[in-house]
Amino acid sequence: MGANMARRLAELDYEVVSIYDHHKPIAEAIAGELGTKATASLAEVTSAADVIFTVVSDDAAMEEIFFGDDSLLQGAEGKTFINCATVSPESHKTAADAASKAGAKTLAASMASSITQARQGTLYLMIGGEEEVFREHEDLLKDMSVSLRYVGPVENAARIKALVNMVMNINTAGLAEGLGLGAALGLDLDVLRDIFSQTGANSRVLETDGEDMVIRDHECYFSASHAAKDSGIANAIAKQAGVATPLSQATEAQYRKLMEVGAGDLDKSAIAELTFPGRNGKNL
Repeated sequence: MGANMARRLAELDYEVVSIYDHHKPIAEAIAGELGTKATASLAEVTSAADVIFTVVSDDAAMEEIFFGDDSLLQGAEGKTFINCATVSPESHKTAADAASKAGAKTLAASMASSITQARQGTLYLMIGGEEEVFREHEDLLKDMSVSLRYVGPVENAARIKALVNMVMNINTAGLAEGLGLGAALGLDLDVLRDIFSQTGANSRVLETDGEDMVIRDHECYFSASHAAKDSGIANAIAKQAGVATPLSQATEAQYRKLMEVGAGDLDKSAIAELTFPGRNGKNL
């Protein structure tokens, strides 16, 4: 996601002055492609840029980049952080509070899209933070998105993104079960998918994942491990709110089962490997 966002910004003539990744060869490859610098430390990123985009995998990674020995907050006064990771609301809020103490501004920019949309500049962005900061960077964010929504405090972006992915993951698991049962009954799955698309069984997931589930094409756009993580975030939020989420809990369990059989790096569509007859999560 981060690499494609950088490509998009460079294509629009924004000056991408620094690239950092925990795995240095990745940063060097993208920097070489864009004709910019791969920095050796997070502090160098902050020193070089006025606006810093972050895209990390989980709460632990978020904590590391803001509170580790090599921190983005070193020399952060006057900078703006736009944090795009799907992490817990608490993680976004903690990072934003620390940035504020360092004299920096923060937006949470939750993305309800995938790597293709990042490259094309057609992300669906939900922005949390101070509205004044949002307005200051609205044009930049519009250049990255097809739809842009300001949603209030910084933690709201993470809450809404968790709910988006919770429902998406439930839909994905449900579709896998429906198609898997159809396969077990010997139905024509092309016909079944077409009927789904014209009825109450239709969903965005049917469009993006339905055929992939049938033909076992699980090239990764949104990984099973990320699906498990995001459903877990939503379930934790629900527990704090005192709301029961049995469907989401069952979905998280399915994705964690995929991780247990070594399929966490496959696309979320690989959940069909647990439901189609003769697959049972084997030979992935």
